[in-house]
Amino acid sequence: MTPPADSSVHPVEPRQRVLLVDDTPANLDLLTRTLEPLGYDIVVATTGEAALRVAGKSRPDLILLDVVMPGIDGLETCRRLKADEATRHIPILFISARNQTQSLVEGFAAGAVDYIAKPFAQDEVRTRVETHLQIAKLTRQLRERNETLETTIHQLRHETGRRQQAETQLEAAGERLSLLSALDAERWGLAAFVGRSKTIAKILADVRRLQNFTGVNVLVHGESGTGKELIARALHFGSNRSERPFIPVNCVAIPQELAESMLFGHVRGAFTGATADRKGLFELADGGTLFLDEIGDMPPLLQAKLLRVLEDGCVTPVGATRSKQVRVRIVAATNADLQERVEDGRFRQDLYFRLAGYVVNVPPLRDRREDIPLLAAHFLGVFTKEMGLPAPALTAAALVKLKAHGFPGNVRELKNVIERSLIECGGDVVDAEHLHLMPLPGRRATATADDIPLNLEAAESALIKRALDASNGNVTEAARRLGVNRTRLYRRRMGEQV
Repeated sequence: MTPPADSSVHPVEPRQRVLLVDDTPANLDLLTRTLEPLGYDIVVATTGEAALRVAGKSRPDLILLDVVMPGIDGLETCRRLKADEATRHIPILFISARNQTQSLVEGFAAGAVDYIAKPFAQDEVRTRVETHLQIAKLTRQLRERNETLETTIHQLRHETGRRQQAETQLEAAGERLSLLSALDAERWGLAAFVGRSKTIAKILADVRRLQNFTGVNVLVHGESGTGKELIARALHFGSNRSERPFIPVNCVAIPQELAESMLFGHVRGAFTGATADRKGLFELADGGTLFLDEIGDMPPLLQAKLLRVLEDGCVTPVGATRSKQVRVRIVAATNADLQERVEDGRFRQDLYFRLAGYVVNVPPLRDRREDIPLLAAHFLGVFTKEMGLPAPALTAAALVKLKAHGFPGNVRELKNVIERSLIECGGDVVDAEHLHLMPLPGRRATATADDIPLNLEAAESALIKRALDASNGNVTEAARRLGVNRTRLYRRRMGEQV
């Protein structure tokens, strides 16, 4: 008798691999520094010919491909990759300074799934890479399941009946796919909200109430950095939809040319490069929640298509003749005044009413200053627990300084300030001098060798401070500039041996 499988043992998934193709070393270096901290395995190529060899050998999960290169250019490289059975399923994102419409059309016709214009923003690259890797992973899993079911059908020789059973099994398997683990669900529960102010108490009450009404779409309004996505995740993971997918979408980052395919899916042959059926984000989120961030900046054409789905609950993949019913809760977020945009014609009134079944207004941090000490202590605890270090205390002077600051970046800004203060304080207490709240000047004097103290410990402290100043307080970036990881930077500053 075969013993039961040990449910506590889980196979470790291999690191996702990204191939960067560009003939400019500086671009390759910037892309590597942008993506490597996310845990991806980075491989590079400087020509189209090299990219074909590397892709065939290393089988990356995603390719960032420059358009203009010596030899065969990016467009031809993409065509050859899509013509090869071994590499045809790898998603390709073009990166190029050419932004003409014709170039975009040629890129998508060659088989690309997205297009990023130079000079690119690192946050944009990270967001798009993460999104397309998630979609590719789900698509690959569904494709593999489909292939397995098709083999079973053939072996059992009950083609029609078994095919229907296989499709049912595949559909059920797709329903169990989730973009977040159980650990993530616990992390994004209501316990993640910190504060005792009346406004936070009202938000918590609203979230608890809305968790029981999953048929109501929710619009979350608030400034950047106030925690709108946190509210969306709490709404999802505290509801009876928590076992189904939560899929976040940045509406600004969706190219108009790909919007319909990305949201609603497509069938094989719908357009050049559509080599297989692909589910859209609405279908992948079926039974769960679709979080539409920056909804106020959604292009008008996409607004109309979204409204159609919200009205009848059906999506029609590009090239399909039949619609598919989906049950998706929409949580939208914006930092814009949508009613004002409705009045000046930039946002559809009918779409606004569909999205705003219930509106949650998230106040800026300056309007709930009584929560700042709790938030600061919370972030200190989070960072020190992550590093396995004792949490330093906040002095009264530090708290006074924090509560007096306006925090235009809201909770996100406070989080960055506290993380930097943990390094500045050296592990004792966080005092006012360790809090860097004012924006740094745009220009800085160039340091010379005479500026570095001769004392080794003092020199190290000076270099860490310079790196933090140059990174606007971003600890991850400062660690990268110093050639160490965040954990090492914390421990070096706090006097521990590593």
